[in-house]
Amino acid sequence: METPEPMGKLDAVTANGPEGDVLDWDAMQWRAVEDDVRRLRQRIFTASRAGDLKKVRNLQKLMLRSRANALMSVRRVTEVNAGRKTAGVDGKVVLGGREKAEMAAWLQHGAAAWRPRSPAGMPVTCGDGMQLFA
Repeated sequence: METPEPMGKLDAVTANGPEGDVLDWDAMQWRAVEDDVRRLRQRIFTASRAGDLKKVRNLQKLMLRSRANALMSVRRVTEVNAGRKTAGVDGKVVLGGREKAEMAAWLQHGAAAWRPRSPAGMPVTCGDGMQLFA
């Protein structure tokens, strides 16, 4: 006998989407996506207010991996922002629905963490005066 799922909980397929699925950007239910992100933000706020730093960190990691957050981020950059028709540092302007869906999938699964680089020719120093070369 299966145990019933708790009310208000999302399963992994709903929250993160099925693997390898290319979504239809124009058929997205944006209200549901916004609700998922808002709920997760509220959980982070509540945990931080309670002082549960481990839960805060775990929820922040969940936020970074969530499909809804990736969709909202891409939507904001490509549709809402004033500079949506200006190319970014990668030189690309994303205007089509399929391109937006691919960008959201890349952001959720394939994007690497951003690592700052030191300016060319400028050594980076530690707190104790030793020089590091990045």
